[in-house]
Amino acid sequence: MTATPIVPETVTRTQPPHTHTRADDAQGIAFGAAMAAFSAFLLGSAGLITGQLAGLALLLSQATGYSFGPVYLVLSLPFYGFGYRRLGAGFLRRTIAAVLLMVATSLALPRLMSFDLLHPAAAAVLGGLVSGAGLLALFRHRASLGGIGAVALDVQDRTAIKAGWVQMGFDAALFAFAFLVLPWDRALWSALGAAVLNLVIAINHRRDRYIV
Repeated sequence: MTATPIVPETVTRTQPPHTHTRADDAQGIAFGAAMAAFSAFLLGSAGLITGQLAGLALLLSQATGYSFGPVYLVLSLPFYGFGYRRLGAGFLRRTIAAVLLMVATSLALPRLMSFDLLHPAAAAVLGGLVSGAGLLALFRHRASLGGIGAVALDVQDRTAIKAGWVQMGFDAALFAFAFLVLPWDRALWSALGAAVLNLVIAINHRRDRYIV
């Protein structure tokens, strides 16, 4: 005779939906922006880059001497139209707020801290982890840092090319250029950091896990 399994009450009870308050969104966006800025500070301090638009901004920052934050802000401006068209005015407002907070934090960090010792391996792995946590917080609160993702989705809508391939193509071109202008070891450590970041997002970011 087979015993009837006992199903815990917590499994059968339907949880009520929860909507984030403005305060919830504000702290999530502030956290995500600060973590993104700190990740860029780690990578930049070690002479590394990452993928996507942040990687291009880091590369240009190191080549020109301009601060990462303002460079990222200028590069991101053309992409806001794609974000508005894809996800609406609310998403665009939160994204602009996140970018401005990240820029302000990135400008403040060099005045608040420095590193006597920072191995590029540590910068790559920690930068990838920190950036992944920050981006997850932004996604959770319906925001982003703009950039290539919005363009990739638009290309996917207009053609048969999937958004993931567009992003991978951009990163491939970026890192190919990085191998030409950066020391080879810095380019390899940068690729490791980008891989860590993508792994964090791939494992932890799923829309069906969120109730917003």
